[in-house]
Amino acid sequence: MRRDLPMILIRMAIGLVFLTEGILKFKHPAEFGPGRFTAIGFPIPEVLAPLVGGIEIAAGIAVLLNFFAGDAALLLLSIMVVALVSTKMPILLGAPLGPFALAKLPRYGWSSFLHEARLDLAMTLNLIAVLIDSGMRIGRRRPWYQSKGL
Repeated sequence: MRRDLPMILIRMAIGLVFLTEGILKFKHPAEFGPGRFTAIGFPIPEVLAPLVGGIEIAAGIAVLLNFFAGDAALLLLSIMVVALVSTKMPILLGAPLGPFALAKLPRYGWSSFLHEARLDLAMTLNLIAVLIDSGMRIGRRRPWYQSKGL
């Protein structure tokens, strides 16, 4: 159990963050759901926001329970890549990126990018850890109480 504890803690962090963010997209749509997706510059935000929120909830629970965690981590990793490109790359560049708006900040560039992207980068690295732990085998189910085996 002690050897598995670090991976359990990583899965708990991922699961809780994505579960919370998914729920917020439905609970506060103007701030986290379609309203935010519109402000960022996504097309059809009224469809994309609930879709992303649903994926975050389902995949967050799957990672938390280690139930098809590799598949769930891959889905969440794709969401993180899109989030980094659409919301954080404009901060790095100091200009809008295609349809994606530039957030109003006091500064732009590397330091602002790293500050604003800290959770995104942490979640991305944690998701990669879950993928590695799952043996990169998509479609493999393991019980919630096991980090290795089956």
